[in-house]
Amino acid sequence: MSTLWQNIQYKMLRSGNKLNLLIGINVIVFLAVNMTAVLEKLFTSVGHQSLIEYFATEYLQLPAAFSKFPTHFWTPITYMFMHDGILHILFNMLWLYWMGQIFEEYLGNKRTIGLYIMGGLAGALFYLLALNFLPFFTSVNAAATTTIVGASASVMAIVVATATLLPNYTISLIFIGPVKLKWLVIFILVIDFLGTVGPNAGGEIAHLGGALLGFIYIKQLQKGHDWIEGIRSIFKSKSKLKVVYNNTGKNTADYPRQDEIDRILDKISQSGYDSLNKQERETLARASKNEK
Repeated sequence: MSTLWQNIQYKMLRSGNKLNLLIGINVIVFLAVNMTAVLEKLFTSVGHQSLIEYFATEYLQLPAAFSKFPTHFWTPITYMFMHDGILHILFNMLWLYWMGQIFEEYLGNKRTIGLYIMGGLAGALFYLLALNFLPFFTSVNAAATTTIVGASASVMAIVVATATLLPNYTISLIFIGPVKLKWLVIFILVIDFLGTVGPNAGGEIAHLGGALLGFIYIKQLQKGHDWIEGIRSIFKSKSKLKVVYNNTGKNTADYPRQDEIDRILDKISQSGYDSLNKQERETLARASKNEK
């Protein structure tokens, strides 16, 4: 058992793999809430909803009512690590793992957590604005009783970012066969849009918010504006010492120029990864290794 726990700790905290960390946090939170809730029900007469389920719903899910924010200001973060059922977390984590691997293959792993959080926040913003200002929802005062939960907006940010970067990247789907990412994502977005007036309207709106953030992020990155790196640099402590570095130990070819990387990313966006020549693929691979 100790070996299993050590393996989990290594994969989450020491392996450097940000996908493992995000998936691990989601799974741990899900198990902590649901397993303790099951134990509470088994050993007490709490009825259908346990106290643990009540507090998780009340204080960890994201409410639509602005009036609750003074006492629930942390929920725009906590909601993106909560899930409503096994299938909910299973599909979210599978999509995160599949698309996240492709995302990190081309852009490194330093952007994964930042994009996950920004996508979740964008989804929360879309959800709050829609529930409080669109007539379809305000006519029935939906914000007063509605909450959302799940990593879907965060995952959608990574999915759409990957498809925006690599629109012609092909994956194989069971029963369907090879499909380009751009068509798969367009299909998913259409389904989400049609669901914005359905029983899970708040969740579908949050998906669209995360998707828009992922699209804009990649477009800005291709123009040389990395929002995640910009946010990260704000919190970096600046040394007062000046360091002069002479690159005598490594070939400068190991460090591709930023303008060359941007040009390759633009080419991938327009023509797909298959359009790259051997030298461009090697350059992108070196850049990805340097990011990790």
